[in-house]
Amino acid sequence: MSAHWQQQREGGSRASINFMVNTALRCGRAFMLCCMYPIALYYFLRRAAERRASRDYLTRLFGRPASAWQVLRHIHCFSVTMLDRIYLLAHGEQGFEIEVSGLEQLQQCIAQGRGVLLVGSHQGSFEVLRALSARCPEVPLRVLLDKQKTPAITELLEALAPEVGEAVIDVSQGGTAVTLAVAETCKAGGMVALLADRGRAHESLRRVPFLGEAAPFPIGPWLLASTLQVPVVLCFGMYRGGRRYALSFELFAERVEIARDSRHEMLDQVLHRYAQRLEHYARLEPYNWFNFYDFWQQDEAATMAPPHPRTVPEA
Repeated sequence: MSAHWQQQREGGSRASINFMVNTALRCGRAFMLCCMYPIALYYFLRRAAERRASRDYLTRLFGRPASAWQVLRHIHCFSVTMLDRIYLLAHGEQGFEIEVSGLEQLQQCIAQGRGVLLVGSHQGSFEVLRALSARCPEVPLRVLLDKQKTPAITELLEALAPEVGEAVIDVSQGGTAVTLAVAETCKAGGMVALLADRGRAHESLRRVPFLGEAAPFPIGPWLLASTLQVPVVLCFGMYRGGRRYALSFELFAERVEIARDSRHEMLDQVLHRYAQRLEHYARLEPYNWFNFYDFWQQDEAATMAPPHPRTVPEA
């Protein structure tokens, strides 16, 4: 049985990550893109669990056994988006072509003044969401993030953009503190972004169809949405090669209603709709799926993981 995703080790030491960030800023993106090929090959050869997870996902998506080249391409795509996080945090949109769709619909939700819950997934680049700051500078944007999962990367990247670090809601603080921070942001008319496709260890999950087989999804984000009673907007920042990204917003619900007497049925309906949108974007940009673990068995892995006291959603 594969380990739960929270048990996967962080890629690279603090020193190597620091070297990568400094080199990227000094040498530029063109030089670093050349380096991404040997780096992707290194991780392809060294990280067997991630390699197997990639092959499993691509095989399900394409309906035929994935080749080694496709797996390598998948890892390379992830490497490039990780590299671009550096430039997006350090320089914003400068040097990138970011096509935005659905912005008017999002602005209509913001205009209601109730706050907005932005729900994404581990597809493409969540950093592209920072483009919102330039288009809606008057609206606070906070992001739920588990800083303990990848502390070295988080610290170094936040050093590039201190204001981004200050806007993070660290889920390691505990459920009550996080819920209060989210509620306060929404009360002020702001936006809160989170990723809703991964379940934390010992978090409640429910299975719905995804790429031909029932997959477990966490219910925490949707219970939070039901509590907040604010518009829920799905967001996806997909990498399209070169310097191009596509940032999409689509209204998921004016408010999520989870009644106690029909809780399981309503959760299944919400999760099914969410999984359908993930599958749509997975087929649209196959190599943008960055869950490098046994996604379909994460609930079984969770039962083997050590107890984890926090059950709030993470990004």
